[in-house]
Amino acid sequence: MRKRDDEKEKSIKEAVIKLILAEGFHGTSISKIAKMAGVSPATVYTYFESKEIMLQVIYREYSEEICHFVLSRVHYGMDERQLIEGLIRSYYDYIEENQEIFSFIDQFSNSPSLVGGCSEIEGFFKIKMMITDLKQREIIKDYHHENVLAMIVQPVKSIAVSSSKTKAERAELLNEMIGMIQDTLLM
Repeated sequence: MRKRDDEKEKSIKEAVIKLILAEGFHGTSISKIAKMAGVSPATVYTYFESKEIMLQVIYREYSEEICHFVLSRVHYGMDERQLIEGLIRSYYDYIEENQEIFSFIDQFSNSPSLVGGCSEIEGFFKIKMMITDLKQREIIKDYHHENVLAMIVQPVKSIAVSSSKTKAERAELLNEMIGMIQDTLLM
């Protein structure tokens, strides 16, 4: 059995993301991934048994990274407005700092045939549990989890990926959106 190398694995993951964004899921092959990563196709199979499993593993890993990033920036010592703002700003900051990874995750999550084979992301579960706790403590209104998440995720994503706006314009839109979401969610 071949020995695994963290740098090779990292190169493979980076190649996958770049190729998926450039050529889509169907245009990306193991041979193209291997070539871009500077490894042989056999080396790719040392890390991942199939293209589909590779995509799912990378999606789960980076989805967990986003959740960890968001959750690491909020805590229960914050007041309710700071907590909502922290969730929103940390999600926005992740997108800004990791645009390629975020674009890959966004594309993947919009492909039902791919995302359907993934188990639930632990970080998403933790975020849902936080929302449940906030509702039980009557900090936020008792809206359905999916609506609360959509209220935070979709507008923030829309602002963060807007290439027609300057950074300052996006910041202004984000500030306004934070206030709107706080006013809608908070008791």
